[in-house]
Amino acid sequence: MMPLIGNLSDKYGRKALLTIPLVFTIIPLAILAYSRSRNFFYLYYVFRTLTAIFCEGSVHCLALAYVADNVPAGRRASAFGILSGIGSAAFVCGNLSTRFLSTPSTFQVATAVAVVALAYMRFFLPDSVVVGDDDPLTAPIVSKGMPDGACPDDDSANKAHAFKKTPSLGDTVALLRSSLTFLQAAIVAFFGNLADVGLHASMMYYLKAQFHFNKNQFADLMVISGIAGTISQLLIMPLLAPVIGEARLLSIALFFNCVHMILYSVAWAAWVPYAAAMFSVLFVFAHPCMRTIVSEQVGSCDQGKAQGCISGICQLANVVSPLVFSPLTALFLSDSAPFHFPGFSIMCVGFASMIAFIQSVMMRVAPISDGRVSNCHTLA
Repeated sequence: MMPLIGNLSDKYGRKALLTIPLVFTIIPLAILAYSRSRNFFYLYYVFRTLTAIFCEGSVHCLALAYVADNVPAGRRASAFGILSGIGSAAFVCGNLSTRFLSTPSTFQVATAVAVVALAYMRFFLPDSVVVGDDDPLTAPIVSKGMPDGACPDDDSANKAHAFKKTPSLGDTVALLRSSLTFLQAAIVAFFGNLADVGLHASMMYYLKAQFHFNKNQFADLMVISGIAGTISQLLIMPLLAPVIGEARLLSIALFFNCVHMILYSVAWAAWVPYAAAMFSVLFVFAHPCMRTIVSEQVGSCDQGKAQGCISGICQLANVVSPLVFSPLTALFLSDSAPFHFPGFSIMCVGFASMIAFIQSVMMRVAPISDGRVSNCHTLA
């Protein structure tokens, strides 16, 4: 669904498409805010599964496309870093709030915050209107039959072909083949997400078995990592990105991500995971840098399509990763393990991150002009 949502946002506006996931997010939260009995939990689970079709990752995907619409290419890495930093800050605040709220209050507050987010977006967020020069580099890559530098308008001829503009598998493949850098970024996104989700799927079981961690200690790890990542993305990344470039910063982030995963796998004391969590100061740069590189490979008319394609690849990794690493974790934490290495699955997660790192080192990002914007208008 991510490529479809991104593509539709290119045609009908970010704001219109943002409304869908923000509305659907409220429904499952409201169910548990009302009651947490067994029947209501199953009702929540059904609605959560159905709404995830449109909600899982789509808000972040559309937010990235919105930022790309309104920020020049030269400043985009810093802007994406700030956006990710704000997301990390929200993650920290959410984790901290659950320490002080009761279970019923937690879902009631979550529902209220979701309603506030929807209201703010609808009433205060202006829709994207991109106006620029006639740079031919910004013409849509996948769309066919359009003049160079022009984007689909709302005239009758384009409306007649509206259904032909919805993305197919062939369109996604064409987008990946349109630029070697874009393809390399997609590979980095897949293996990076494969590693991140694999770590999250394995780490809690591993730390509980090795060091008897409980839920409060897991929350402490997430808060430490979140605070370090928030400060880094809000303060450090805007300073580093213009100086060393997003491609080099991506490689640095993936290298330290690999190191921190391997450190988890060989942890010899209970304090080591806390030290490894501090590496988030550096590895949080990976996602915004990768998204910046992707955004610079397409014009403004294709920002939603490109970000949606990468989000779809990340979601695919989210599915594959637990299927691979959870059984591997269970095997090496059991008495029937082939050899004694409880952290072996996390070591394998680190190897997946190493593949992403190697691919990022091989990536060659062409210099992009700061004025690279297109003359397309997002349809509201």
